[in-house]
Amino acid sequence: QVQLVESGGGLVQPGGSLRLSCATSGDIFNIAAMGWYRQAPGEQRELVAVITSSRNTRYADFVKGRFTISRDNAKKTVYLQMNSLKPEDTAVYYCNFKAHYNTYLEVWGQGTLVTVSS
Repeated sequence: QVQLVESGGGLVQPGGSLRLSCATSGDIFNIAAMGWYRQAPGEQRELVAVITSSRNTRYADFVKGRFTISRDNAKKTVYLQMNSLKPEDTAVYYCNFKAHYNTYLEVWGQGTLVTVSS
């Protein structure tokens, strides 16, 4: 049983920063790849960043140099540090959990809203 709880969203000025957190339950966090996705109004959900169980990272081009994904295995938590935020970053941000062991498991968080506006 895996459950994801996201936090850290809110209103921020352009150029500002936010840190999103995704806390997980269950006992297989350490073998999971974790990701952050986002969905803006009227748009498709898109990948923002991924961190694997070995802490390799991948980023979408539109956030490279601005966002950093990290994980704390002791806390079973993944983070997204967002700097130099732009109005076009406004979206609902979703945490994603993927694990492949005896079966494939994918779980989504409920989403947290990030609004970048002056």
